[in-house]
Amino acid sequence: MPWSTSAPATIRTARLRLEPLVVADADELVGVLADPALYRVIGGDPPSLDQLRARYAAMVVGRSPDGTEQWLNWIVRLASGGEAVGHLQATVVDHGSRADVAWVVGTPWQGQGYAGEAARALVRRLREVGVRSVTAHVHPDHVASRAVARHAGLTPTADHHDGEQRWLLAPEDPTPE
Repeated sequence: MPWSTSAPATIRTARLRLEPLVVADADELVGVLADPALYRVIGGDPPSLDQLRARYAAMVVGRSPDGTEQWLNWIVRLASGGEAVGHLQATVVDHGSRADVAWVVGTPWQGQGYAGEAARALVRRLREVGVRSVTAHVHPDHVASRAVARHAGLTPTADHHDGEQRWLLAPEDPTPE
């Protein structure tokens, strides 16, 4: 699997730094994720600091308890100033051949292309390390996330699961530039 012996590496774009997530990032991200508007389409409520720390503690172990999934997580920071604006994750399966990705950008930073830029960089990195197929699951009513998926090179499929549409960057698709 990609990155199987170490944490994911920092990914840099023109405007962002995607840094491997650590538990201490919860202190900063709790504010980024505090707006209830983030959860209108996807459901749920803003996490408390304790909930976020516990969630990150489980995520940073890097693997599912049964070892079949590798968990890769990044905090998304502005390249200038280092302010946190969101986070990304990739769940890698099938010995590194497939990954499912997700993203969240706080409401003050939405509409500026940060999620699309971060997701595109993540998909590119996954492809560089041998992941052949990348998917995301997007609620059909979440217009912004559909745009992010499209910007990352994914296309919608006819598959739906738990109310979300599956988007795919298939093995034969070129790596997004």
